[in-house]
Amino acid sequence: MTVRTIQKRLIAMAAASALVVVPIAVGSPASAGDVDMYGWEKPFAGPQTFLSLAPKENNRDRQVNMPLGQARADALAARLGFSKDKVLSKKQYAKLIAGKGKGGGNAAARKAAQLIDASAIYLSNTTANPLYRDIDGVRTEIVLASYGLIVDRDGNLSSPAIDTSPVRQVNWIIAPNAICRFPETTPPPGIPCGYMGKWMRKNGAKDTLKELYASAYAVELPYAFKSQGISEPWELAANTRGDGSTATVGMAMVPSIWFANFLLLYALNPKIAANMPAFWTDIPAEVVDAIEATDDGKVAYADYQQYFN
Repeated sequence: MTVRTIQKRLIAMAAASALVVVPIAVGSPASAGDVDMYGWEKPFAGPQTFLSLAPKENNRDRQVNMPLGQARADALAARLGFSKDKVLSKKQYAKLIAGKGKGGGNAAARKAAQLIDASAIYLSNTTANPLYRDIDGVRTEIVLASYGLIVDRDGNLSSPAIDTSPVRQVNWIIAPNAICRFPETTPPPGIPCGYMGKWMRKNGAKDTLKELYASAYAVELPYAFKSQGISEPWELAANTRGDGSTATVGMAMVPSIWFANFLLLYALNPKIAANMPAFWTDIPAEVVDAIEATDDGKVAYADYQQYFN
């Protein structure tokens, strides 16, 4: 099945049913190992069509964790096929992340809202949106989006794509009903599979779904999920620079996943998408080695924060 065929099917599904993020293999969009002109291996690169629009490596210190900004985010969304007039209204978004609206007001809705909100915060953790964590008893500012890393509430540093991260778990929230019915794909307890699609259908957001799947989002998805599937458990990816040296980032910064996240966040709230990182930054080798020495992809941020100052 071609990615164009996949896109057409997803558009049709979006118009009629739940928001679709497929957490299983979809076709065979790319063979792993081939390096593209920007240094990303396939399938991390996604389709060549949009690759020139993806974040590039920073070449100045001030570009580390720099946000896109609203004007650039709006222009990028348009280039990727998403019209700003199709995003959720402010009222719709406020209800979604509060667990309210039709179908809300219960424990499952509150859990879904929590995961959606946490994912949006982590993915937009640039200088425009610093996080604060208690690190060894000190309230510490955390800004790591350009690296594709997060620090959870327990002070653990990891890629946002590891199994226990809200950014990974939110896949259940945005999964289609068809996936939710598979007996072998059981979400963690308390996470309502397919919630976002149901909520959007009940709360006047069908046009948002249709626009999302008519955009580059549907084209990037097969690459994004194949990328994530081959990167367990640490969820790190390599880029090969022109001089042959290698840089490493968390999965949130590889093009296929970055585009999918950007378009999803833009559909929900363009202001949040505008805070996503404009450039990617190489994770220090000491941190990469430490993460890859673990079984679960998590290390104590307190032990490695000096590498990010």
